[in-house]
Parts: sequence; C-alpha cells; structure tokens
Amino acid sequence: MLSTLNESQQKAAKHIDGPLLILAGAGSGKTKTITTRLAYLISIGIDPASILTLTFTNKAATEMRERAFSLIDITKISYPPMLCTFHKFGLLFLKFNITKLGRKNNFVIIDSDDKKKILKTLDKETTTSILASEISKFKNSIMSVEDVKASATDKYYLNLANVYEKYENYLIENNLVDFDDLLLLTYKLLVQDKELAKQTSQRYQYIMVDEYQDTNELQYMLLKKLCESHNNLCVVGDDDQSIYGWRGATIKNILTFGETFENVNIVKLEHNYRSTDTILLHANALIEHNRDRLGKKLIGTKGKGDSINLYESSDENHEARKIADDILSLVNSGESLNDIAIIFRVNALSRALEEAFVRAKINYKLVGGMKFYERAEIKDLIAYFRVITNANDNFSIKRIINKPKRGIGKTTIEKLDLESHKKQRSVFSIIKEYTPEELASLVGKKNSRTLKVFMASIEDLQDILKEGRMQFIDIFEDTFDFKTTYSKLIDAEDRIANIDEFYGYLRDFFKENLDLGLDDFLNEISLESAADTISNESISLMSIHAAKGLEFKHLFIIGLEEGFFPLTGDGSDLEEERRLGYVAMTRAKDKLTLSYVHSRFYKGRRTQLTKSRFLTEAGLIKGSLTIQKNEAFKKDDIVKHKLFGMGRVLNVQKAGKDLKLKINFGSSTRDILSSFVEKL
Repeated sequence: MLSTLNESQQKAAKHIDGPLLILAGAGSGKTKTITTRLAYLISIGIDPASILTLTFTNKAATEMRERAFSLIDITKISYPPMLCTFHKFGLLFLKFNITKLGRKNNFVIIDSDDKKKILKTLDKETTTSILASEISKFKNSIMSVEDVKASATDKYYLNLANVYEKYENYLIENNLVDFDDLLLLTYKLLVQDKELAKQTSQRYQYIMVDEYQDTNELQYMLLKKLCESHNNLCVVGDDDQSIYGWRGATIKNILTFGETFENVNIVKLEHNYRSTDTILLHANALIEHNRDRLGKKLIGTKGKGDSINLYESSDENHEARKIADDILSLVNSGESLNDIAIIFRVNALSRALEEAFVRAKINYKLVGGMKFYERAEIKDLIAYFRVITNANDNFSIKRIINKPKRGIGKTTIEKLDLESHKKQRSVFSIIKEYTPEELASLVGKKNSRTLKVFMASIEDLQDILKEGRMQFIDIFEDTFDFKTTYSKLIDAEDRIANIDEFYGYLRDFFKENLDLGLDDFLNEISLESAADTISNESISLMSIHAAKGLEFKHLFIIGLEEGFFPLTGDGSDLEEERRLGYVAMTRAKDKLTLSYVHSRFYKGRRTQLTKSRFLTEAGLIKGSLTIQKNEAFKKDDIVKHKLFGMGRVLNVQKAGKDLKLKINFGSSTRDILSSFVEKL
C-alpha cells in the first residue's frame, strides 16, 4: 500500500507514535496520505476501534473511508475505525452521555433556520442573523452565559448576554441542541467528568484530523481533552489554505502545533500533482508575501504548461463577454462544461456573468444557493418526521400543527404552548391526555376535534413505522395529503419535485440500512453540509470559499481589483485575503485566466477601480511592490540550520537583499542570514 506514495508521503504514512503535523500543500495528495496511514496502522495490528479520524464534511469522511478500506482486507476487521465529522462524533458521544448533564438523550438537533426563528421570538429588535452569529462565537470560544455577562461592557453586549441566556433556557426546556452544542456539550462533559475523559482518551489511542487549519478554539480544546492520556495526534492541513477566519477558524492552531505538543514530527508534502509548473510558480510567489506561515514551496510534477492569461476589461459586461466567448471556443474544441469554472471573491460579481451566459446559451450553475434541507417544504417534512419519532418535540409540532391548513390558528397554538409550560407537559401530551371536553374548554370545540384527529393520525403513523417502513411514506402522504399544501404556489412544480426527491432519499436509506430507523435518518441529514451537495453538470460559478477542495481543468478568476480582491477596509485581513488568492489559483489544473476591470457597477453606482496588488505580488505584472520571499521570516519562527540544528528566531533585520536573523539555538545565540536556514 505504501509503494504508490512518494518519499514524504511514505514518511507520514509510516509514522506511528507521537504527534505528527503533515503540512500538505494544495494538490499534494493529502487524502491519499492520511487514508494510507489509517490503513497502515490497521495492517500492523493496531486495533481499528482505537483509531478516530475527524473531518469537516460527510463527503470527506466517505471518501476517506472508501479509500482506506480499499487498501485492507475489511473481512478481517471485527470493528471498523470511527471516521466521521467533528459534529457526528459529538452527536454520538452525546447520545450516550448527555444524561450526565441532566438532559435527555432523545434531543432534537436544530439547524440555522430553526435557530433564527427561536431567536426572533426572544429579541424582535436585533437582526436574527447577528444574534445567531454572536451566540455561535460565544459557544465556539467556550464562553458561558455567565462569562458573557461578566465581560459585557455596554448595553449592546448586555442585551446579547440576556438573549443568550433566554436562548439556552429555551433549548434546555424543549430538549434541543444546536450544531455548536454538539461540540460544546461534549467538551463540557469531558471537563466535568474526569473519569469519562480518561476512558474516552484511552479508547481512542490514535487520533487523526483532516483540514486542521480550519479548526477553531473549541475544536482545539476538544482535541486536547481527547489526547489527555496519550500524544498520538496526527493532524494534516495547510496554513496557506486557512481561509475561514470569519467563521471562527484560527490559523494559530496549525502555526503553533509544534509548540503545543512535545516532540512533534513535521512532514511537508510539497509535490503538487494538480497544477502546471507555471501556475505553481505564480501561486508560490503570491503566498510567499505572507508572514504568518510555516513555509513550504509547491513543486510541480506535470511540466511547464501554458502561460497564465491576464484579461483587462473596461467593465464587468466587457469582462463577461470575453469569458463567454472563451468558453464557447473551449466547448467547440471538445472541452466539457464540467471542467470549466469561474470563481470570485465577492458573490455579487456573478450577475454580469449570469446575464452573459444566458445570452450565449451556456449552461451554468451558481453554487451556494439555498440548501436542499433549508427549503420550507423540506423543513416541514422533517418537522413531521421529528414529531412521529418523538411526539414530545414541541418545537416541531408547533411548526406543522397547521400544515396543511386545518384551522389551527396562531391564538390556538399560543394557548397550547402556554398550557404546556404551565403543566410542564408537551403539547402532544395535552392533546392526547385531555378529555375532549377539557381540550374544548382550552381551544374550542372545533379545534378540539381537529387536534384529536391530528393526534390519532400521528399515533397511527408511529405504529405503521414499526410494522413496515417501506409503506410508511405512502401512508404518510395519503394521511396528510402533504403535496397539496404546495400545489397552488407559483413554484409548485419545483416544491413537489423536492418532496419526491426527499421521499426517494428516505426510501433508499431504509433499503440500505436495515438496522437503522427514521430517527437515525433525521440525525444524518441534520449533518449535511453545503460542500456535500455540489454537483458538476454545467459550468460552475462560485465563491473562492465554495471552491475550496475542488479542481478544474480551465479556471477563470474574476474581480482582481483593489477593494474586491483583496477586500480592503475595516476588519479585512490581508494575509487571509492572500491565502484566498493562493487557494483560488491552485484550483486550476491546466489553464488559468485572471481578470480585472477598470470599473464595476456595484451597490447602486459605478466605481472606478485599480488592479489588485496580488497581480504584482504573483509576478504577473510589474509594479512597485518588491517584497521578497525572505520577509516570510518573523520573530518566534522555528528554523533549522544544517550545522547548528533547530532554533527560534529572536529578531529580524534587513541585510541587503537578504535578512539577518538572530536565532536562539538553545546552547547559543547567533546571527545567521536567512538564506542559510530552513523554516519549519
């Protein structure tokens, strides 16, 4: 299994004990390396059940599992290794242990849309997306309500703290957890219960983490708890592709890995198997202007390739016409639409492209639209199935109690909700256990009859689900005539097609998982991510963030103007913008085109622009910027000298075209020119 790996990949795959950082450049075969390492550990007799591999998407987990299992004889494995997303691991852990926090293990996972709806009821003044984002930041920074209250310095943060407290109380009262809770509650349990932490750490003796540069503070702290009884942590990632700072990822996790854990082994994967030498030359030149990086250089394996195209256009419409003409020429020469993509830093730039492609009759897809499971009709279906699997789910029952419409208005729902809180019983229990007369006195005679019928239908479906899963879907549709709810809408055809797609997916799940139930299906789809749903049926238009992990034979990057790429102004991080540029360029396999314009119509007015500094930094045009590769060295960098060994940089000074570094080598401090040391 090791014969197909290069020397660096083999070194990483054969590493067994102790902390390992696999610094994997773009297109350097990181997935192949980490999956081979997983298979190698199993092949030398390490118990598969003691290996835990964590990813960020279900797609990555599935790919790794398939690759690893193809390298070993799985018939000899009694128990497969756990390979899943961080959040799936949290879900499974909480199912077994959340009762230690005084909460029930039949909790319901809410998504971002559910979260916003809850927050809207708690604060009608503040934008729900802001509330949701702030609370997520609190949780991923491991800040409790008390912590936020204690650190609040003004009215705004005091209000946030109060909303946070109400939100947490609502989740607990309704037995709900949000995505952040899957990790936060897991971490809290490991901190609170030392014996549980010890047992969990001893169970998973070998831990691997994919895309480590994307981890946040909470994930880092969770990993430290999981490694409490050992230091067998292997992380793979690329500091030059850390582009999610805006959602909490912290690049320091990978930059300081060698300091956080003792005796770290660092292996660099620098051979790139994706892009031509020319593309790599300019991508390397760009990223070398960053100071916060561990340092590596991609080495091509495909040959020089074509030069990079640089388009200069008067405006966005001129730019779009050029790209459309290029695409038509590619298609006429036999190229596939699937191999072509256009990416951009700012989503609004897609407008002119979309219009040009419509006129040119070029099929395209805009990656990043509304996710399947966030569509209203699908969320309603999920709420129905949640109630069928857990009738005491108040949150879901209130969503669907009048869908399809059955005359149960807002006032009736509020009365049921109030009674539920007063009696400390679920809404469903009240409907079921109250006599018709008692229920009528609460909501009226007509509503009482309607609710009793609704309750009986749910119970019938619960019984049917136990008896025969495959007939459950048809009987559910016949019982509630669910599709009719959407048949009068303008987009009825699309909505009904979505419902049929969902039914088909559930049927396949039942066929393929004979031992899993509807509740397992609901948990699985709760963990779906945008990256898992991208399909390639036409030209792809997408943001650079959406393009991460993908590759295309022909790639266009547009919007290379100051203010657009890089984004500039308050809150912008130029180094992360540069990493985005590096990620964008290394998505290209054979042909790369970069485009800038002199003006764009944006946010209501036309704006005159200057070309991006990144074009100069990448060596594509001449300019006044002369930042050299050596300026990547900075104080506290770890370096290696062929004679003096490992050392830490204490000071950096210019010395002609080079840099003079004051380095502490442990036994001595020396001034060394930067060209004589290697940055680790």
